[in-house]
Amino acid sequence: MDKPHVDQQPLSAILRGIAERKEPRVSVAELADSFGQRALGALLLVFGLICALPLPPGGTTVFGLPLVLLSPQLMLGWKSPWLPKRLRHRSMSRAPLATGLERVLPWLERVEAVSRPRMGLLFSGPGQRLIGLVCTLFALVLILPIPLGNILPAAAVSVLSLSLVQRDGLLALAGYALAAASVGVLALAGGVIWRTLEHLIGLVSPA
Repeated sequence: MDKPHVDQQPLSAILRGIAERKEPRVSVAELADSFGQRALGALLLVFGLICALPLPPGGTTVFGLPLVLLSPQLMLGWKSPWLPKRLRHRSMSRAPLATGLERVLPWLERVEAVSRPRMGLLFSGPGQRLIGLVCTLFALVLILPIPLGNILPAAAVSVLSLSLVQRDGLLALAGYALAAASVGVLALAGGVIWRTLEHLIGLVSPA
C-alpha cells in the first residue's frame, strides 16, 4: 500500500515520526520540510508547544524567536514559511524534543479525532491575518523574561495554529478564548508588579 502523501497524513503522525527517528539532532529545515504545504501553521504549533512546556530560564526567549519570525508571515497572508539560511540550518537535540512531544501527542491525537473543517470564514484572508496578528503579539510576549508568563500565551498560539492546520473554526474560537484569558492574566500580573514596585519605591524614598 502506498504511503499517504505528507499533506494527507495527520500532523500527530508526522510529529511522532520525527520524534522516533534515530538521528541525535533535528534541524529547523527538517521540521519545515516534513510538513509539506502545512509547514507555516505546523511550525507555529511546534514552537508554541515547546514554549508551553516547563523550560529553563531563557528557554522561551530562544524558542519564541522563530514565532516572532513566522507569525508576521501568517499576518501578511503568506502560504509557505520563509526562513533565513542560518535558522534553517540550526538544529536542536532530538531527545528533549521527543520527550516534549510524547507529552502533547496524546492530546493532539484526541483533538484530531474529533476535529474537522468548519467555520471556514475564520480562515479567509482577514481571518488568517487576525490569527497571525494574535500569534505575533503573543510571540513578542514569549521572548520577554516573564516568570510563568509563557503557559497561556504559548497555549493560545498552539491552539490557533492547530486550528489553521485543521481548518477547524471551533479550535480557532478556543484559541481566541485562551488569548483573551492570557491578556487578562498578563494585565493582572502587570498590575501586581507595578503596585509592588510602587510600594518598594515608597519604602526607600525619603519621607
